[in-house]
Amino acid sequence: MPDIPDLETAREVLAAQPFSALLGARLTAFGGGAATLELDVRDELRQQYGVLHGGVLGYAADNALTFAAGTVAGAGLITAGFTIDYLRPADGAVLRAHATVVRAGRTRVACRCDLSTVDSDGVETLCAVAQGTIARLS
Repeated sequence: MPDIPDLETAREVLAAQPFSALLGARLTAFGGGAATLELDVRDELRQQYGVLHGGVLGYAADNALTFAAGTVAGAGLITAGFTIDYLRPADGAVLRAHATVVRAGRTRVACRCDLSTVDSDGVETLCAVAQGTIARLS
C-alpha cells in the first residue's frame, strides 16, 4: 500500500518546483482521488490576443493530473503523457485545474482534468479539458 501524502506535504512538493513557484501556483485540494491547482491570471501569462496562454493551461493540467494520481499512488510519479482540448479562450481572475483519478493500475494511473477560469464574481467558466496517464517510478 503506497504512503499517501496529506495536503500540507503535497503543498511542500509543489513549492519545491521552481516553475510552479514562478507561476504562483497553489494546491487548494488534495485527497480522495482528486486534486485542485489554482493560479492567479496575470498579464505576464497572457498571449498576444489578451487571453491566458495555452502553455499555462497545459502546465496546470499536467501538474493537476499528477497530483490527483498522487492521492491514490503516493509519491514517485511522473507524467507519461496527456492530451488537452482547448474549448474557449481562458480569461478571468483565477485559473482552476481540477483533476480526478479515472483508474489506478499497478504501473499507471489514468486521470482527467477540467480547467476553468473564475472571474472576480466567482463565476466559473470551463475553458479546457485534459486527460493523462501518470507513471509510477518504482
